[in-house]
Parts: sequence; C-alpha cells; structure tokens
Amino acid sequence: MSQLAVIFDVDGVLVDSYQPHFLGWQKMLGELGEAFTEATFRETFGRTNADIFADLFGAKYSDFEVRAAADRKEALYREIIAQDFQAIDGAVELIDALEVADFALAVGSSGPPENVALTLECLGRAERFAARVTGADVTRGKPDPQVFQLAAEKLGVAPQQCVVVEDAPAGVAAAKAAEMACIALVGTATREQLAQADWVVDSLRDLTADDFVERIAC
Repeated sequence: MSQLAVIFDVDGVLVDSYQPHFLGWQKMLGELGEAFTEATFRETFGRTNADIFADLFGAKYSDFEVRAAADRKEALYREIIAQDFQAIDGAVELIDALEVADFALAVGSSGPPENVALTLECLGRAERFAARVTGADVTRGKPDPQVFQLAAEKLGVAPQQCVVVEDAPAGVAAAKAAEMACIALVGTATREQLAQADWVVDSLRDLTADDFVERIAC
C-alpha cells in the first residue's frame, strides 16, 4: 500500500483559536468604526479574510484597505495566542500516533503562514509536518478544494489516499470536493452542520491511527 496522508486544518483543529480570532476581528473592525458580532463571526469562521470582507462590506473597501485590515487583524490574533496558546485537546497525541503509524502529515489552512508556523511551534510538532499550505499559497478559499489539493501534491499522495481533519462546514465541503475522506470535529460548528463529513467526532481523543486507515478504505 502506498503511503497514506492526513491533512489537518489548523484553526479549531490544532489550536483553539475561535475566541482569539473573534477578538482580533472585533478590535480591528472597531478601529474602522464597524460593528462585528459573535453571530456574524460564527457564520464566517474558516473562510479567508478577503472573502469575509467581501461578504460583509461588498466593495466598500479597496483591495489595499482590505489587505491592510487583514494584516492588522492577524497581528492582533498572534499577539493573543502567543500570550495564551490553547491546543485542541488530543491534538499532540494524535499527531504523534499518526507519525508512529507512518502517515504523511500536512496542514491545509486559509490562515497566513505566520499563524500556521506559530501554531506548530507552540505545539512542539513543527517538524512532523512534511507539507504546509496556507492562505499565501492559494487563490481560492474554502469551500474550494485548492488548499487540500495543493497539500496532497506537496506530499506526493493521491487524493484518495488522504484524510482531512476539519471543524468548519466550508472546510468539510472543500475536502469532499477534493475527493478526500473527511473527519469533522465538533466545536466550531454543530454535528448537524458537519453532516457532510464521512465521520463526525466530539474529540480528537476519539481517534486512532486505525480509524484513518478505515476512512480511506471506505
């Protein structure tokens, strides 16, 4: 059997970033005089900053203003998690178990490379990931499959040999569009919202390396 791969989303899968991202958005938009509610944030979580801006404000802001605002928001986010990093329960143990089982590991995130690097460093597992795809590498955000397709290409693994771990409906849709198996983690979204995934779990501690082999074999 050729090598199997697992592609992890980052936000909500490896790091509990929901509240830090919300606070970053809220502070940044507040500086622009815009209101931003938790309900709006929940609806947009997991998408690219540019897509979120387009949905919220249309053409109100120029591309330059959107990029500057996004950079400001991400800087605020990194300040928050650097001070209080919260790994998703079971993430480190799952990464270690998959490495022992000889899975190739990658991350596929819409976030900036600086965010991804900080998360992997804080986890102490940066060297375990053979490939990283971030928002800097893609031109189309989730639910487009580009991020996961690029991760598989970097690993040299066929999509059918990959399992994606996601927490957002847009990410699940991207994984399925990439023709990959998908395991969804409840937290950011409800079990019902993640129903398109092949398997929905309440905790990463519910997963073993054998479970990933079974998802690929389905």
